[in-house]
Amino acid sequence: MSARHPIISVTGSSGAGTTSVRNTFEQIFRREDVHAVYIEGDGFHAFDRDTMRQMMAREATLSHFAPKANLLPDLEEVFRTYSESGGGRTRHYAHDAHDARLYGIPEGTFSEWEEFQAGSDLLFYEGLHGCVVNDQVDIARYADLKIGVVPVINLEWVQKLHRDRSFRGYSTEAVTDVILRRMPDYVQTICPQFSWTDINFQRVPTVDTSNPFIARWIPTADESMVVIRFKNPKGIDFSYLVSMIHDSFMSRANSIVIPGGKLDLAMQLILTPIIMQLVERRRRLA
Repeated sequence: MSARHPIISVTGSSGAGTTSVRNTFEQIFRREDVHAVYIEGDGFHAFDRDTMRQMMAREATLSHFAPKANLLPDLEEVFRTYSESGGGRTRHYAHDAHDARLYGIPEGTFSEWEEFQAGSDLLFYEGLHGCVVNDQVDIARYADLKIGVVPVINLEWVQKLHRDRSFRGYSTEAVTDVILRRMPDYVQTICPQFSWTDINFQRVPTVDTSNPFIARWIPTADESMVVIRFKNPKGIDFSYLVSMIHDSFMSRANSIVIPGGKLDLAMQLILTPIIMQLVERRRRLA
């Protein structure tokens, strides 16, 4: 952790909604004139698309969730370097034709490594592995604010099935195979990270998702609740949050439940003062 060069890490499993959360952070950064540099977890995958497909054909349980499929020591080194000096590097992965045009590279490949611009207020990471702690790395120790974003597992599967079938052309059977392939790494690598996070946002549907493999629609925000858990509730004004967020309530001494449609508002209320504390502390020391 670093007062001069703070790091915010947003960790979520695939399809959990971390991109939407990033949009909320970007709104806060613009409004409060905070200059952030960004890391996308996909940029630290170890293999391009073709190589990964070849390796997955040989290894039945290999997935992008797996530590061996990612450059986790490199990611830890970027976190360490940024926390010490404000420097570091990242790259981009082209998921689709839009990304390929944006970065000028073929689909399924990586851009060249680029150094961070100098003078940033903080580093923002969004991806799968921002809080990994294992025998090889301890990425969580470098982040000053760790956010977990995860739906309950049936909802996550509904979201993945819908996205991969509707936008990527996969069959239900193919997506099911991917889900089964990922399960060991989901249990061993993804879930443990949410014990290291400072705040978790967990989306819970209020409609039936008991068989996600036949669900025709993703539950909407209005058909969901979000459980917000604080690792350390000291200093959190729960009475203020409950008064500001209609139909919210406390479920435990460290948890508040809100309507799904109020997630952006809740994040603005909760995260803005925390972000500004990090930034103002940095600017005092600069």
